[in-house]
Amino acid sequence: MHPSSSGAVLSVENLGPIAKAEIDFGDLTVLVGPQASGKSILLQTLKLQLDARHIATRLRKYGFTWERADYQTFLELYFGEGLGGLWSDKTKIAWNGRTTEAQDLMSLARQDEERVLVSYIPAQRVLVMQNGWPRHFESYSQGDPYVVKGFSEYLRLQMERGSPRDGAAVFPQNGLLAAETRELLTRSIFGGFALKQATQGAQRRLVLQHGDRAPLPFMVWSAGQREFSPLLLGLYGHLPEGSERLSPVEWIVLEEPEMGLHPRAISAVLYMVLELLTRGYRVCISTHSPHVLDLVWALRVLIEHNAPPEVVLKLFAVAASPASMKMAASILNKKLKVYSFNRDGRPVTDISRLDPDSASPEELSWGGLTEFSARTADVVADFVASQRRTESDES
Repeated sequence: MHPSSSGAVLSVENLGPIAKAEIDFGDLTVLVGPQASGKSILLQTLKLQLDARHIATRLRKYGFTWERADYQTFLELYFGEGLGGLWSDKTKIAWNGRTTEAQDLMSLARQDEERVLVSYIPAQRVLVMQNGWPRHFESYSQGDPYVVKGFSEYLRLQMERGSPRDGAAVFPQNGLLAAETRELLTRSIFGGFALKQATQGAQRRLVLQHGDRAPLPFMVWSAGQREFSPLLLGLYGHLPEGSERLSPVEWIVLEEPEMGLHPRAISAVLYMVLELLTRGYRVCISTHSPHVLDLVWALRVLIEHNAPPEVVLKLFAVAASPASMKMAASILNKKLKVYSFNRDGRPVTDISRLDPDSASPEELSWGGLTEFSARTADVVADFVASQRRTESDES
C-alpha cells in the first residue's frame, strides 16, 4: 500500500547529520539551519517515503539498475554519489508512527507506480538549464541527486508538451498565476521583460525580451532571473488561474527560494507560496533567509490576533480584490511550523512560535538567521557607549 500523506509526521534518527528529528508538518513548514545540517536530506527523505515507486520506475526507465536487495545502491542513485551510506544500522525512520526500513523502500520500489505526491524544486535548479532549455534526464551522471534529474525532466516535458508558439510569452500569460502574482513578479523580478520561447537554428531556448529589443539569452540574465525562472516553470502547472489543487500532487518542496533574489523579489516568491497554500498544497521550504521567517512570524501574529485579511495583503503591498481577499482569508487559517537544524548532534528543534522573548537561543535567533544582526547591534552599541564614557571622562 502506498504511504498515505493524510498524516504528516516524519520521525528520523541517525540519518546522515540528523541525530534526531520529529517533524510535524504544517500547511507551511520551514526548515532553517547551517549548511550540511540535514535539511535537504530530510526533505528528500519525505519525497522518497511518498514517491518511492515512481522514483524507481523513472530510474529504471532511463537505464539505472540495482540488485533486488541492494538498498545502498538504490539510495546512492537517489541521494547522490557517496550518500548511499546515509542509512546505517542505527537509522530509524517512521512516517505517521509507522516504521520504515530500507528494505520497505525496496519493496515499494519493485512496484511500478506513476503517481507523484511531492513536487520537488531543488536548490541546484539553475543547473537544470542548458543554454536556456531544461536538460534531459539522461544527460546527468549516475552520481547526481535524483531530485535534480527528476526536476529537470519534469520541466523539459512540461515545456515540450505545453510550449507556446515561437516568440509567444511563457511569462506573463493570462490563465497562469493570479493577476496580482503576475504583477508582483513582473515588477520585482523581470523588470518589465517577458520570458519567451525562441528558436535559434534547430534549438529551442528561453529568452528575455522587452518590447522590440533584441532577445537576451539565458547566460546574460541576472543571477536572480536565472535562479527564479526554473522555479517559476516548476510551479506553473500547480497554479492555473482560478483552479484549486491539482491532483495527485499534494506537496510542494522549495529549497532556498531566495537564491539570487533581492528582498522585494523574495516577497513576490513568498506571495506565490501563499497562493499554493490557498489551493490546498502542503508547502515545505528550506531557507537561509531571515526574510522568510519575517513573513512566518508576521502571519503567526496576525493569526493569533484574528487580523482581517487586508492586513495580510499590506505585507506584500497588494491591492484588495475579491481573489486576493479570498486568498488572504484562507492563509489566516493555516498551520505554520518552523524547525531549526544543527550540526552538533542535538535534536532538531521546533521553533514555530518564533518568540522574541524565548529562553531558547535557537528560537530567539530564529535558527541562527538573526544571530549576526543581533551581535552586530551589540558590538556597535557597546563600542559607542565606551567611546562616550571615554569622552565624558576626558572632559
